[in-house]
Amino acid sequence: MTGRTFRMRRLRRGTPARPARGRGAQPKVVALGGGRGLSASLTALRRITGDLTAVVTVADDGGSSGRLREELGVLPPGDLRKALAALCGDDDWGQTWARVIQHRFQSQGDLHEHAVGNLLIVALWEQLGDHVQALDLVGKLLGAHGRVLPMSAVPLELQALVRGHDPARPDEVDTVRGQATVALTRGEVQSVHVVPHDPPAVPEAVAAVMDADWVVLGPGSWFSSVIPHLLVPELLDALVATKARRVLSLNLAPQPGETDGFSPQRHLEVLGRHAPKLALDVVLADEAAVPDSESLADAAKRFGAAVELAPVAASDSSPVHDPELLAAAYDRIFRMHGRIGPWR
Repeated sequence: MTGRTFRMRRLRRGTPARPARGRGAQPKVVALGGGRGLSASLTALRRITGDLTAVVTVADDGGSSGRLREELGVLPPGDLRKALAALCGDDDWGQTWARVIQHRFQSQGDLHEHAVGNLLIVALWEQLGDHVQALDLVGKLLGAHGRVLPMSAVPLELQALVRGHDPARPDEVDTVRGQATVALTRGEVQSVHVVPHDPPAVPEAVAAVMDADWVVLGPGSWFSSVIPHLLVPELLDALVATKARRVLSLNLAPQPGETDGFSPQRHLEVLGRHAPKLALDVVLADEAAVPDSESLADAAKRFGAAVELAPVAASDSSPVHDPELLAAAYDRIFRMHGRIGPWR
């Protein structure tokens, strides 16, 4: 816990997002996560800064990614592909390429449900023999508004201790293996870890966190996309040591299976159990998703964080972030909680 002043704010709807500036410079922002949650953050953040890096989980073992991982022994490319698609611009070029790399083949053969982007990424890994160089090249092809990096240089297996994973034994705790299985468990996840237990971080990801002005963690599947970043020792050390300000973006609703029944403050509690030395500056939540603001404030205070409540959900009441509203919330946080003067 830090000595930073705690306070609760409610951010107003309708203020247009503007690039945060310090003597004309945009902030260096690193966003960590995976899947649709990270995509939501990246789609918003690319609207307010041109210096954006995504650090993506590599524990996926389902679908096209799982098949490629098992057959070729590669990092699972799916979440990396989704992050690249989210960084594509809103012009015809960007949106065309976003659709292309997200396209899945439909057939009766081996290509069924493989995503074009997954195959492209893996092909470049095999051609270049370098994860980072290949992803940078794909980003250049797409005209991506930022950089995408894997959090670790080796594919990880997510394992969880789950109470009641077998409904016939509701009080027993079992070890559940695999991100896809953990995400869909009907039991209560107690904790997660990764195998290997001491995975190497990608050096460029560590460097990006250390050099950032802001680090954004979440939203996303809590145990399978958000917390895994805290299980890579070098990356966790960077998150603790960085001089960057740290924002935790909460989900709009509990995830069926993985976090059923979780309150916003419980999300913080389990995060703290996995990374007790981690401090935060801001916890961002949608006001409509916070039934007990005082309890959330108490949970955030243990991290030394302020709580910012903002309307960030889509207008159709689905548990999906609105990119413009989320961008406006991030922009105001960066300006309200940022340092006076230059970003560095």
